[in-house]
Amino acid sequence: MATEEPEKAADHIAGALAHAPTLPEVHEVLGRLAARPGGGLDLFRAGPHTSPGRLAARAHLLAAAGRPEDGLPLLAAATGQAPAADWAGVPWVAEPALGVRIDPGLLAQVLMRLCTRVAEPAPPTLRPYLSVVRHALAAYPEHAMLLGAGSALARRVGEHDLAVDWAARGARVRPSKLGEIWLGYAYRSSGRLPEALAALRRAVAHDPDDLSVYADIAGTLADNGRLEDALSWVDRALERDPEYDCAVHTAHRLRHRADGDLMHLVRLADYIRDHPDESHEHTDLADCCRDTSWLSGAPAAAPLPRGAAPVPDEPSAEAVRRLRQVASLSWAHPPAAYDAAVPLILLTPADLLALLAHPPADVAAPEIWACLGLLHHRSEEAWLDSERRRMLLELVGGGLDRVTEAALFALIVAAWVDPSARADVAGVVTTRLTEVTTRPGARSLAELALAAPGLDQSTRQLATAMTRAPAVPRQRGRSRLLLRWRRG
Repeated sequence: MATEEPEKAADHIAGALAHAPTLPEVHEVLGRLAARPGGGLDLFRAGPHTSPGRLAARAHLLAAAGRPEDGLPLLAAATGQAPAADWAGVPWVAEPALGVRIDPGLLAQVLMRLCTRVAEPAPPTLRPYLSVVRHALAAYPEHAMLLGAGSALARRVGEHDLAVDWAARGARVRPSKLGEIWLGYAYRSSGRLPEALAALRRAVAHDPDDLSVYADIAGTLADNGRLEDALSWVDRALERDPEYDCAVHTAHRLRHRADGDLMHLVRLADYIRDHPDESHEHTDLADCCRDTSWLSGAPAAAPLPRGAAPVPDEPSAEAVRRLRQVASLSWAHPPAAYDAAVPLILLTPADLLALLAHPPADVAAPEIWACLGLLHHRSEEAWLDSERRRMLLELVGGGLDRVTEAALFALIVAAWVDPSARADVAGVVTTRLTEVTTRPGARSLAELALAAPGLDQSTRQLATAMTRAPAVPRQRGRSRLLLRWRRG
């Protein structure tokens, strides 16, 4: 047998496990490998970037070698990478002996790592690990960390009563901040709000400097209609540390929920830009922007007229290819749209104008992305004297059409990502809005205006009133020439 054949066989086994983790034929082959000298473990070495299939294969071989306690962490790592697959649905995981053999502290660590990788609710593929916890707790009934970590797993798979029972036992055995947090989360998932808040307040008493718990309490209160109480907890956290990321994110999200002021979200975007190394990923900005026209994508209404006449040159194949790579009808929030357009920095303004004049029919919102590409042109230039501002202002003038709309959106995105552009862009938006109040398509522009930072109150009220007015049927507008830029 050639030296590379065992490696090829290992690749096939790992691939087969990834496709069907409990397939009997694959486990039969693993059994033959386990019978070889060395048990086949040399073919499936574990490392930081090992695939789930290889992790699972090594776990099964370790179990076959009489070391299931060493195999379980690898199997859990595979589950963390691909939670939907039934990696643990095998007989050796369900054996009561495994829960006795594995160190309870190690099992708690395995569960905590797994729970950080899998969202709540978790798929039923995690239930086999719950059996391991049951068997381990039968042998170690007062292991506080295992009780708490087991509660976190039980909560994720929908076993809410069990989650409360285990967390409560753990908190009684060893009162601690972490134990109370586990108990608070278990109560919250089971719908027992007063008990959840009481447990989380006890967690604060254990460690008043852990501001993440303040944010958890605030989020819990807000989700249950107690916004004023929630904001008071946020304020308490910010008094201790005005820059703490969890508190800042929660504060802006809740204040936006309270009064709808867009500037809370803009300031949150500023904070995110200025603090790239946050303690963990937050979704507050995206959550607040979701389902709002222009904040999370182009509106679903019928599009405006095209608005761009042909120019001498068609866009190059490379320009169209790059546009296809980035174009989408949605984005998480305006700064995310700006970031998504970065690959278009490799296109010249002439390329982008050609895309505006000849938008590919198979590309989503081509005008929007072409204008976002223009926004990246010479981005090092100060805003007011920049070439990118001049180009976009040229496109904003004229009739109400897709090019006008796209260019105005790009200006608004500039205001989101560059505070020095905000007053200028707010002025442009205000002027444009007052020019079109009675024209067809004005409602679309008003929706867009509401995404602009820094509008004064009267302009925002006007835009809001325009969005509530009955829609006026859009008429086909006259084409506009882009040739002036070709000449320039």
